[in-house]
Amino acid sequence: MNQLQVIVYRQARVLTTGQLSECYGTDEKRISENFSRNKTRYTEGKHFILLQGEELKAFKKTYPQIAEQSKRAPMLYLWTEKGAWLHAKSLNTDAAWDAYEMLVDEYYKIIEQQTQDPVELALQTSLKNYQEIKGIKEDVTLLKDGMRIDGRQEYALKEQGKAKVLQELGGYGSLAYEKLSRKVFAQLWRDFKKHFVLPRSMELPRSKFDEGVKFIAMWRPDTSLAIDIEAANKQAQFKLVE
Repeated sequence: MNQLQVIVYRQARVLTTGQLSECYGTDEKRISENFSRNKTRYTEGKHFILLQGEELKAFKKTYPQIAEQSKRAPMLYLWTEKGAWLHAKSLNTDAAWDAYEMLVDEYYKIIEQQTQDPVELALQTSLKNYQEIKGIKEDVTLLKDGMRIDGRQEYALKEQGKAKVLQELGGYGSLAYEKLSRKVFAQLWRDFKKHFVLPRSMELPRSKFDEGVKFIAMWRPDTSLAIDIEAANKQAQFKLVE
């Protein structure tokens, strides 16, 4: 099988009748007779390529060794992989089927890289490498974006949260802070986790840190809690008046 002269035509590997008969352990006459008897099963371009006239002359110039073997032949059949399969089916011998399997594994199937234009192959390789590198970069970006905030960012959010709660309660000295600070802190971080869909507030992704800062800056206690804060601070004012 390794002694076969490689013939590439129309960007596909093909075999002459002589080569095919040699592989199958028969003669060219038998191959031709099988073809004649089952001609309706064969489709030109799919199972074989028929060369005649100028096309045959051009082919012989490309493959002088083949031309030497068929000097006077007015036409030449080239058999594709599917054509070789039909011939193996017609012969239906163990030797023919074994030879067909070897042809598929060792001859027909390695056409892609060996007959492809080197420039086209290089471009395809470059594109494949680019896509792989791009995929790696996207994975790294995704990984980075998914990483939680670092210690400094966590500290900054907590400090901003404290400042926000103090602002809403009226400062450390307010009665609302004394009575409701835990409740307000709890609501702030509960709303924070709900907004960013987090199991714990400080597991915020690093990519969302700025959004976290903005959320805290814009946060307000809900209506019920706002009323309680206002009532607590009014109570403190009444006490001062008394």
